[in-house]
Amino acid sequence: MHLIADGGSTKTEWILIDRQRVAMRFLTQGFNPNYTDWETMTAIINNEFPADFPENVEKISYYGSGCGNEKNCQLVAAALRQRFTTAEIEVTHDMMAAAHAVLGHEKGIACILGTGANSCLYDGKSIVNQAVSLGYLVGDEGSGTYIGKKVVRSYFYDLMPDDLRQQFEAEYHLSHKDFIDRLYHYPQPNTYLSSFCKFAGEHCQNAYIQQLVGDCFNEFLNVFVCRYEDFENLNVSFVGSVAYHFQDILKVCLENKDLHLGEIIQTPADGLVKYHCK
Repeated sequence: MHLIADGGSTKTEWILIDRQRVAMRFLTQGFNPNYTDWETMTAIINNEFPADFPENVEKISYYGSGCGNEKNCQLVAAALRQRFTTAEIEVTHDMMAAAHAVLGHEKGIACILGTGANSCLYDGKSIVNQAVSLGYLVGDEGSGTYIGKKVVRSYFYDLMPDDLRQQFEAEYHLSHKDFIDRLYHYPQPNTYLSSFCKFAGEHCQNAYIQQLVGDCFNEFLNVFVCRYEDFENLNVSFVGSVAYHFQDILKVCLENKDLHLGEIIQTPADGLVKYHCK
């Protein structure tokens, strides 16, 4: 039995493979070793699995947020090992999940476009080059947080067309004071900013929104895709809710730059099953 995990900070999807077929699929709370303590991680693993989950797992492939360094990988592996004492355990980061899910064993460029943004150059086995991620304060071009930031800035700067502005006001009833207070005095400001990306999704047929989102994607492609050697000849594939829901705009941006589109998927889970069952 082989257990695959797509581990995010808020939720983790677990998929149990038995004889190359999906035997069980379920969600638990997520965790990130950068800020989740040991007790919480082990409690999730011990208490949130289904009651009938088998204990004779032979291999675990865990892809997780915050698992970009060896120390955190070892910490997550240890948390899994305290329950699955005899299993072979591999822990790696979410960028590798994207590469395995959309590229499999083929060379190409894998991109994450969700709340955050990142990319890597993958040779079919390993990540050979990875873009520098500066986080939502400085970077994350093209991400949900980045688009949300552009939307709310457009509203407060009076750049938004009147019809959109009226709809924004009706939906959010947002004052400048309330916005600043929520942004700087409450936790997870990146999640708050990304919530305004929903407005762009609701109005993605509007020419102004299409231009705004397209500009964000062009910035992403310039920084995260065109940086790699031979990028013009490689498939560029995407994982993430932003890439998935705005894929019509994203496809136009790729075409305008003569880039080769591979796959666009919302989550890596199904792609990971396909990768590991081959």
